[in-house]
Amino acid sequence: MAEFSETETGQAEKRRRRSLKGEERRAEILRAAMRRFAEDGYQNAAIGDIARDVGLSLPGLLHHFPTKVDLLLAILAKRDLESADFIGHYRSDLSGLLKGMVEVFRRNAGMIEVVRAFAILNAESLMKDHPAKAWFLDRATDMQNGIAATFERAIADGSIDNGIDSRTMAAELIAVMDGLQMLWLRDPDRFDMVGGLEAYVDRLLASLGW
Repeated sequence: MAEFSETETGQAEKRRRRSLKGEERRAEILRAAMRRFAEDGYQNAAIGDIARDVGLSLPGLLHHFPTKVDLLLAILAKRDLESADFIGHYRSDLSGLLKGMVEVFRRNAGMIEVVRAFAILNAESLMKDHPAKAWFLDRATDMQNGIAATFERAIADGSIDNGIDSRTMAAELIAVMDGLQMLWLRDPDRFDMVGGLEAYVDRLLASLGW
């Protein structure tokens, strides 16, 4: 069995602490960038302002994220992992998926700045050559495909009528969610997006005979 000297053990511990400190700093930078993107949009947000928000010099921030595009892509990757972990619990059947969407909205209602930032990025990504254009396109495609596949399974097992167009239903659901979210972002104190989606899902399930 290999033996390690006290010096080697101490060096390993220092590397571990540096690694943890680096991860915490990166997370802090990502949170600050999200706030800036929510306030100014990606195109107008200055990376120097993000650095100042976390008490770093510009070279200090660039050590972690060499460009603003790297910062944006890191935020999107983090969002991908969080969303996949959360929604994965609800994909077993159509009822579970629809109720899971309500739970996603319920969670999102508690982090308006994150939702606002992503809504702004989503709109900006429609611009030619935007660095998040492909990410949002892939996300929209995957979402529609995933919802449509759940409807198709329900059609195949006889749970819903086989005359239903799964892709049309998927598009409708996405449109409803996007519309409710936008109304909420414009007036979060007066508009209940969670209640709005919950009522829509209840009506949809009733119309499907669930």
